[in-house]
Amino acid sequence: MMYEKYLLKLEEAGKIRNLKERSVNCYKNYVSYFLNYMQKAPEDLTCQDVREFLLAKKDEGLKATTLNLYNSAIRFFYRNVLHILWDDITVPRMMTEHKLPTVLTIDEVDRLLDATDDLKYKAMFATMYSSGMRVSEVIHLHYDDVSRTNMQIHVRDTKNRMDRYTILSKRNLDLLTEYWFKKGRPKGILFPNKFTGQYLTVSTLEQVMRHSVSTAELPKEATPHSLRHSFASHLLEAGVEQRNIQALLGHRDPKSTEVYLHVSNKSLMGIRSPFDRKAGGPNG
Repeated sequence: MMYEKYLLKLEEAGKIRNLKERSVNCYKNYVSYFLNYMQKAPEDLTCQDVREFLLAKKDEGLKATTLNLYNSAIRFFYRNVLHILWDDITVPRMMTEHKLPTVLTIDEVDRLLDATDDLKYKAMFATMYSSGMRVSEVIHLHYDDVSRTNMQIHVRDTKNRMDRYTILSKRNLDLLTEYWFKKGRPKGILFPNKFTGQYLTVSTLEQVMRHSVSTAELPKEATPHSLRHSFASHLLEAGVEQRNIQALLGHRDPKSTEVYLHVSNKSLMGIRSPFDRKAGGPNG
């Protein structure tokens, strides 16, 4: 591979800065794609090259959030490996839309789980909804993180590098137990890739979710992360205090939790999805 030495330097630069392994791997993937796309000697690259690359990808339909991930990875590569001065005017970050998260009703969550045939993915989706965990956190769960005694899940590999505990529901435990017995009783990684034995990827879960959402005829905007949003919104509607929800979600900043107040208010005002109205009359 012609760019391997540069990618190894990128990996080293990430390690010396104590970046998470997942972040380093993402940077390597984005930078590798960029280098192969440009087909230039890395030392000859300029910020104008990045600008043209990102504009070409935008024309191909890539979203601003994805383009900003490319921007971050290539910027890190330029500054820490190539030692090229980065120009934020030539290569600005793109404005992104801040939409309220999609929240499923309890009935829609049940329909999603019913539409998910594979027991592994059904158990993963159920864990996201019943415990409010991030997609990456569920992917990185280990067998020992699930405590039957305390009815808790120990969340270790978090976005904020803070360990926390979240709730384990009886219904979710039953599903996890069924999965565990039927899928070979995994002792290390709880949800391993069946081919490699390693962690699953987020994109795999997103693909399964799209299929289940389509089968269950749910709002197509629903993603695996919608299950975490639904967990928080349903707890708020049930009267759970915001600071307790913040602790369960692992939010450092209360403002991160406040977005759920807006979502929750929408449903409290009686603004329901068409599926809700169809299922239970005008007020759901």
